[in-house]
Amino acid sequence: MKYKLTEIKSFKDAKIYTIEGKPNIAVIESTTTYIPIEQFKNAFEELGLLVKSNNIEKLIFDKRSLAVFHQPSMEWYFIEWKEKMFDLGLKIHRKILPDNEVFKHSVKIGRAKIKSIFPDGKYNLMDIAYSESIEDAIEN
Repeated sequence: MKYKLTEIKSFKDAKIYTIEGKPNIAVIESTTTYIPIEQFKNAFEELGLLVKSNNIEKLIFDKRSLAVFHQPSMEWYFIEWKEKMFDLGLKIHRKILPDNEVFKHSVKIGRAKIKSIFPDGKYNLMDIAYSESIEDAIEN
């Protein structure tokens, strides 16, 4: 990879990085096949502190290690966490999904459910896209 990641914080199921030469981008990477919701929230709350202190504008969420999709975590992430982050300037999200069709389909269904229960969320104003790699996510 042509970019150097600097680990900022490590959790049992995730790691947070910044990217050398790209001060407004952060990466959160899942490191296990499943992240329990409380650990998920803890990691993202910590990431929120980084967003606030470093003026992070773009987040890359590397989910490639995940095998289990958890709808309550996704709902909290969209309905609570992204709302706060939008107000802090985090408006670009890139996601790297596992090479797992069931997981990808679960994400699609999960997003549709969130849209139905929270149609006016600030996530609608965000630039959210899927990437194939961290390099692709940084550059696009």
